[in-house]
Amino acid sequence: MNRRMLPVAMGLIAWISSGSDTLSAQVGTPVIGDQRTIRASGVGEVTVQSDMATIQFAVETTGTTAQEAAGANADLMDAVIGALRGAGVGEDQIETSQYSLFPEYARPPRGSDADPPVIRGYRASNQVAIESTDLEGLGELIDVGLAAGANRVNGVMFDVIDPAASKSAALSDAVANARASAETIASALGVQLGEVLDASTNADPVRPVFRAVAAEAMEMDAAAAALTPIEPGEQTVSAVASVVFAIQ
Repeated sequence: MNRRMLPVAMGLIAWISSGSDTLSAQVGTPVIGDQRTIRASGVGEVTVQSDMATIQFAVETTGTTAQEAAGANADLMDAVIGALRGAGVGEDQIETSQYSLFPEYARPPRGSDADPPVIRGYRASNQVAIESTDLEGLGELIDVGLAAGANRVNGVMFDVIDPAASKSAALSDAVANARASAETIASALGVQLGEVLDASTNADPVRPVFRAVAAEAMEMDAAAAALTPIEPGEQTVSAVASVVFAIQ
């Protein structure tokens, strides 16, 4: 986990107003009773390496009847799942994410007086999601699925197993940076920081990163394909903190 400290002081303007003993580090900072305060803000960022991925495999088949399209699809998807299980994917790592079966129509030429469209066949589509923590083996899994009969790969989604740890680290950095800014201001004003009177924080969620699989990897003859290259990359989590300190 790579952490970067980004100290900021957002509009940190200090002044002593005549007739008042309020000392503030930001215009508009509320006074808590008669307490002199300094408000400071900080930003924290944590860069974390993705440690899990989800691959979306799809099988599409057609037939002259709904039963024919659905049956062909079931046979092909069974072969795909069997091949993935044989490659080491556990049963709990495979989940059906989408299934559809719909008619396809033969449409008359535009402008003709032909009868309304008629059904010319049916199309079945079944999509399964495969979760894996073996990021180095993702390319091999994609090739196994394609070779077994999958005719579409709807990309790869990268994520982190424990997003709470990354958010906590970013929040910790943000609070530390807010304190560092407040200490810099207090030192410049010749005062000492007291206790924390108020604090607010906000952290961005860890968002999954989508990677599209090259079109040629989806359309190629899988048996003749080279290993599909997949690079997971990194995800960045940001947090902000605003802290109000008393002045001793």
